[in-house]
This record gives sequence, C-alpha cells and structure tokens, in this order.
Amino acid sequence: MKKNLTSTQKTSTKEVLRFAHPFYTNTHLEQRPVVNGIGTRMTDYIKTQLEPIPAPQRDPAMMLSEIIGDAGVAEIEKAGAIRFHSVGDTGMETGNTEQMVADAMSKDYDPAKPDTSPAFFFHLGDVNYYDNTDKGYHAQFYEPYKTYPGKIIAIPGNHDGELFKYDGSSTGQKISLGAFQENFCQPKTGIPSAAGTIYREMINQPGVFWHLNTPFVDIIGLYSNVAENPGYITVKSDEVNGNIQKDWLTKTLANISATREAGQRKALIIATHHPPLSSGNHSSSTEMLIDIDDSCTKANIMPDAFLSAHSHNIQCYTRYLSFNNKDIQIPFVVCGGGGRTIQHVPDADGTRINDQTVIKSYHTFDKSLKSYGYLDIIVTSDKLTINIFTVDNQGNRSLFNTIQVHLT
Repeated sequence: MKKNLTSTQKTSTKEVLRFAHPFYTNTHLEQRPVVNGIGTRMTDYIKTQLEPIPAPQRDPAMMLSEIIGDAGVAEIEKAGAIRFHSVGDTGMETGNTEQMVADAMSKDYDPAKPDTSPAFFFHLGDVNYYDNTDKGYHAQFYEPYKTYPGKIIAIPGNHDGELFKYDGSSTGQKISLGAFQENFCQPKTGIPSAAGTIYREMINQPGVFWHLNTPFVDIIGLYSNVAENPGYITVKSDEVNGNIQKDWLTKTLANISATREAGQRKALIIATHHPPLSSGNHSSSTEMLIDIDDSCTKANIMPDAFLSAHSHNIQCYTRYLSFNNKDIQIPFVVCGGGGRTIQHVPDADGTRINDQTVIKSYHTFDKSLKSYGYLDIIVTSDKLTINIFTVDNQGNRSLFNTIQVHLT
C-alpha cells in the first residue's frame, strides 16, 4: 500500500546540509566548492561579520608622560627600569573574582616608592561583557578598580566591540566600540561619566590601536575585532578602513626599527586581545599572525614578546624562527585570567608545532594553568622580565612562571 507523503516529506532536500555548516569536510581547500557570498572556510564567513575599525582621533603615538606625567617618567628613568601590569578578560557582572585580582595587583604599589611601583595597568581587552552602557562600565570596570592606584590603558576585546548580546538584544551601544572610546579615548584626560562618584582619571588614548613610547620599551596595542574566534587586524569588507591598522603597524614598526638601527635599542612588545597562539576552547589566530609577520618583515624588526588574552587562563609559548640570519626565540603569553569565569586549558607538554605561516617557524607549548592571575612586567635597558602571578579563591597570589628576554 502506498503511503501518503506529508508536505514536509515532499519538499526537496537537495539544498539542505547534512551538517550545520558546509566546511565540515575532508575535502582540500583548493577542491571545495565556493559557498555563494562566503567562501570555502569558516573563517571566510567570520570575516564577513567583522566590524569597521575606527580611525584614530589623533596620531596613535603616545608618550609615557601622557599617562603618568613628566615627573613620573623622570622617576622611572632614574630607577633604570619600568614596571607595569597586564591582564585581560576582567569584565564580570556578579561575584568577586575581578575584584580579587584587582586587589592582588594593588598590593604591588607602594606610595612611598612610586619609582619601583607599576607605572600603569595595560588591559588586554574584554573590559566589558554584554552591557556597554555607563551602568555596565561602572559595575564591571570602575567599581572593581576603585582602589587600584595605577592609571589604566587598554586595547579592546571582542566583547567590547559587540553591538548585540548572545540573546540578540542590544549591548547598549549603536556604534561598535562606542562605549570603549567614551571611557578610554576621551577628547581630553579626565573622569568619564560612567565613573560616577568614583575618582578615576582616564587618559585620552588616541584610538583603539596605538603605540606607547616609554624609556625602556615600545608597546604596540592592536584591535583584533569582534569575532569569538579567531582575531583579525584587517577588515577585508571595509573598503574605507580595512587596512588602516595594518598599514599603520608597518609604518610604526619601520620607525622603531630605524631608531633601533641608530643605536637606541629598547624592548618591543606587541599585544592583541585574540592570541596568535592558543590551545583549548579558543584556537590560534593564524591569519592575524601572518598579517603581523608581514608588517614585521617589511619593517625589518620582530617583537621581543607578544601578549594576549581572550582565553580565560594562562598559557606560555615560545616561537622559534630565523630572522636577519639570526635564530631568535619570542615568548607568546596568554593571560586572560583577570576575573571572568576561568576556562579549561590542556596541559602543556613542550611539543614542537610547526606554524602555518609564511615565515618558516615553529612554537612550543611550555606552560599552562586554569587559573586567575596577571602579569607583572619589568623592563630595563638590557632585559625584559615577565612574572606571571596566579590568584587563588582567597585572593592569595603565587608566582607561577618567570620569562626573561635578554635584549641584544
């Protein structure tokens, strides 16, 4: 007996995918059919969802004196070293984990010894999660850092640029990074409205990407956009501002390289929110690393260290490559344990992994830990030291790892 088919059963399933996306396949990239309007990889789709990169409000070069004043710079020069904090992924609506890390960092300050106290806190992004309003910034940023003595500068994370929450509702900003710029890139140094009755002076960062010039280290902060994973420093779909950040990066690195060749050797740190190298639930941002490598190669300079966050844990890598006929090792540190719920990370086993980049290189996964924590970085004329501290649930801190780079 012939069965009657329902309307659903009669509908052709010719165009229905077997899996959730067409990129789940063993077919090599070169042999895959192009998905109309997207491409041949998941990352091709992600790149269509990126937000424009805001142009800087002024020259992206900052001097340390803009953050701590001329007297503060003089103290650091006299001490022969600069010290600063760094961590990302702090925004937390409830609980005390963000406050716990902030309090632990505050213990590094001594008002009687400003020259050896941290000069500032370099936030690695995701200041705010899902509430980019004055109320959200007050709760997730100004409140937990109300007693933190240092100035705070930052690069945005993916959540800082979001326009919509996970449930489709608005994050409170109509322009990507609007709230971030209101709090970190003010027209002039002062106390933003979101701080309310909390006194926290915020400087006027030139934009969402920048170069900070200090006596002992050049720091370049880049914006890696809104994707959950991976990160990008260019926006292919934005004809106006698509390459603005990468073009600036190449030019800035060339200037630093020229200064170094003239005899002024300082440490160079590059930072992005999304990590170029990562394990666990956030993978490596390989295309972003290729872009940065390209700028470094054109400028004839490589960073002495690379900082990032995004993964809510601690990960330490070493990248090995030959550059200018010299074998170099670059530490890549992921530190996203600033307060947001920590995430699983695999055990590091030191395995050698070839980088899928234009530059022939490989990296080793040296150390990892599922923990809250932060970086305490000290730079002198001849050495860069990265101390990684963990913070437990009682707010106690412990030294987890120390990485040293000798500047030659």
